[in-house]
Amino acid sequence: MTLNLYVLTPNRIVWDLEVKEIILSTNSGQIGVLPNHAPITTSVDIGILRIRLNDQWLTMALMGGFARIGNNKITILVNDAEKNGETDPQEAQQTRGWFLVTRAGDIRSENADMSNDKSYEKHDRLPVEGTECTYRGIYV
Repeated sequence: MTLNLYVLTPNRIVWDLEVKEIILSTNSGQIGVLPNHAPITTSVDIGILRIRLNDQWLTMALMGGFARIGNNKITILVNDAEKNGETDPQEAQQTRGWFLVTRAGDIRSENADMSNDKSYEKHDRLPVEGTECTYRGIYV
């Protein structure tokens, strides 16, 4: 028995095939879905969707949304999704660098109340397009 899996974004249909099983990241944790799963509607967290086709596992990055499961049909509506292998590694590295530079100020302001407690602080230097920026994160 199989599941019909549909992964949709506002711009395209990312996946429309039958699968054996999926593991989905939701806001309350991961759930595994097999045929004849109980009906459920859930929010989808930013994370990895694992898809089993026969004996092969595939992965897909999901950027948050909603999923509806029922009658051996899974419909996942997300802001964006990319199959493994679709992402250009160089573009991903540039996007990561942009994100870290953009978020650095937000992270400092969010953690301002803990800034005097050195036991939680860690400073890293991350290269971004031939420059250096200081990323300050709080690790517990």
